[in-house]
Amino acid sequence: MNRTVALTYKSLLHEMTQTTPTCLWNDSASIQELTYSMEHGAVGATCNPVIALGVLKKDPELKAKIRALLRQKPTATEGEIAWELVQEISVKGAALLKPIFDREAGKNGRLSIQTDPRLFRNSQAIVQQAEQFASLAPNMIVKIPATRSGIPAIEEATYRGISINATVCFSLPQCVAVAQAVERGLARREREGRDIASMGPVCTIMVGRLDDWMKVLIEKENIAVDPGYTEWAGVAVFKSTYRLFRDRGYRIRLLSAAFRNHMHWSELIGGDVVISPPYSWQLRFNASDVAVQDRIDVPVDSKIVNALSNKFPDFRRAICEDGLTVDEFDAFGPTRRTLRQFIAACHDLEMLVRDVLIPNPDVA
Repeated sequence: MNRTVALTYKSLLHEMTQTTPTCLWNDSASIQELTYSMEHGAVGATCNPVIALGVLKKDPELKAKIRALLRQKPTATEGEIAWELVQEISVKGAALLKPIFDREAGKNGRLSIQTDPRLFRNSQAIVQQAEQFASLAPNMIVKIPATRSGIPAIEEATYRGISINATVCFSLPQCVAVAQAVERGLARREREGRDIASMGPVCTIMVGRLDDWMKVLIEKENIAVDPGYTEWAGVAVFKSTYRLFRDRGYRIRLLSAAFRNHMHWSELIGGDVVISPPYSWQLRFNASDVAVQDRIDVPVDSKIVNALSNKFPDFRRAICEDGLTVDEFDAFGPTRRTLRQFIAACHDLEMLVRDVLIPNPDVA
């Protein structure tokens, strides 16, 4: 693109949203960060327990809000109060996005709220919480993990009219299982003559977390490989999955998350996909000199893909459709690492409440 034309855009991310089908969502429910992102073309937002914890820790009114909730709900547990806080910030973010939701008929303008990761083995509990979260605002999209029990929960939630965002997902096999579950849920609604036009499901690939796992394996298994190659693992899986989804016509979009380098954005431009970088990465991208151009259909160098496939069995599992069965999803390395981190963040959220509910007597 001629740079004199590009300069008419507010930023590189804004240029992307105005000249390609690729959508920008903000990876945070922080009102300040979401406002910046929307000014640069964002049409949605995602969140998870780690992000929610970070947003709440920065809130100068947090203790006052906790005290108010404790007064309103005198029998609530610290966990229940913690989720009230998460819901509160999610509802505020959803309200900010509602005009976009109305304008785009449900495809965008949504705020992702994540089901409790501790429920990852219980389909029924996941669906019950998904229904509760979906009722908080008309433009909620509910995150459900792509675990063994999460897949049937995704189908059932979709059938019940809930737009889902599959998370804890790192591989092509997981994405296919998610897409097929969504298709089953949509088909059940269609047979009953129920609305699906206003639904906007997405499937997240946590591209950077797959890259992270390759680096863990290098140390654990003493693997020698060009260190630059591991930066392409998530991109390769995303591009392969995008081609397969497009060929099969699945009615769900892919979303790129867990950013570790600019390629998790720049290499995916041009696709009918969502990129969801945190605020800090948006600042970095907008300050870069990376050209905004269609790269989604440019394959990752076969030399890199072959090296990763030969060195890392887990990369082969991630990029091959038959690499993982649904029963194996929970044992996949990136899944275990991410679930542990998300569950730890839930405990940290509860600790914030506990420190107000039961102040430590040993601290002055």
